[in-house]
Amino acid sequence: MNRITLQIHCKDQTGIIASVTNFIANNNGNIVYIDQHVDREQDIFCMRLESEFKAFSMESFKSNFTSVLVEKFKMKWRIYDVEEKPKMALFVSKYDHCLYDLLGRYNSGELFVEIPFIISNHNNLKPIAESFNIPFYHIPVTKDTKAEAEAQQLKLCKEHNINFIVLARYMQIVTNTLINEYPNKIINIHHSFLPAFIGAKPYHSAFKRGVKIIGATSHYVTTDLDAGPIIAQDVASVSHTYSIEDLIAKGRDLEKIVLATAIKHHINRKVMVFNNKTIIFS
Repeated sequence: MNRITLQIHCKDQTGIIASVTNFIANNNGNIVYIDQHVDREQDIFCMRLESEFKAFSMESFKSNFTSVLVEKFKMKWRIYDVEEKPKMALFVSKYDHCLYDLLGRYNSGELFVEIPFIISNHNNLKPIAESFNIPFYHIPVTKDTKAEAEAQQLKLCKEHNINFIVLARYMQIVTNTLINEYPNKIINIHHSFLPAFIGAKPYHSAFKRGVKIIGATSHYVTTDLDAGPIIAQDVASVSHTYSIEDLIAKGRDLEKIVLATAIKHHINRKVMVFNNKTIIFS
C-alpha cells in the first residue's frame, strides 16, 4: 500500500471536504485520517488528510489533483509520501541534554528520520556523535567568520539533501543564509522565560523572582529572534523549595520533551503554518 499525507489551505468555501474526499475515492484511495479547521477571523480553511492506495503514481496524482481541485478552490497544498524518511540535521554547541535525548529516541526507532550528520561550533559533543556512529562536523563560528561558517553549513545540508534542521541548544543566532533556504524548517528550543528573563542566566533571574511555573517552547526559526511560529510548549510547577540547580534540571527535562514533541509533529506532517501561527493537527 502507498500512503500519502495531504495538507491543504485556502479560502473557506462550500464543498471543499466533499470534493477532496470524492477525488480520493474516485482514484481508488482509502482515507485513513482526516482533520480540518476553519479560522473564522481570516476565513481560511485548513485540512490534513492521509490516504492509502494499492496502485499509486505521485506525478499522476499531482497533475490530476491540480487540474480538478487546486485551480477550482485556489488551494495552497503539499503532498508527502508517508514512507519516506525526512533527513534531519542536528546543530549543537556545548549543552548535551537535548542531543542525548534525541539520539536515544532516534536509536530506538521513535523518530522516523535519518540523521546524516551533526554540526557544532565546538568540539565538546563529538564523542557523543561518535558513540552513535553519526558524522560530526566542527565548524567554529566567530563574528568575523559567521558568514563563512553558515556557507559551510548550507553546503553540507545541500549535499546531504537535508529536509529540516534542529537546533538542539545551538547557541548561535541563525541568519537569513539558512532561514531563507529552510523556511519553517528550522526548529529551535528555548526556555519559556523569554522575554521576561533574558540573558545568559535566565534561571538565576527566575529564582530571584520566586517563579512558580517554568516552561519550554519549541518554534520555527524566523528572522525575528525567538518569535517564530510555536510548535510545542509545556510547563511545570515549581516552589520556593527549588534551588537554582533544581530549576535548571527541571527546565532541561522540559526542553527535551518539548523539542522531541515538536520534531514528531514536524516529521508526521501535523504542523501547518499560516501568518506566523501554527495549526497542530491531532
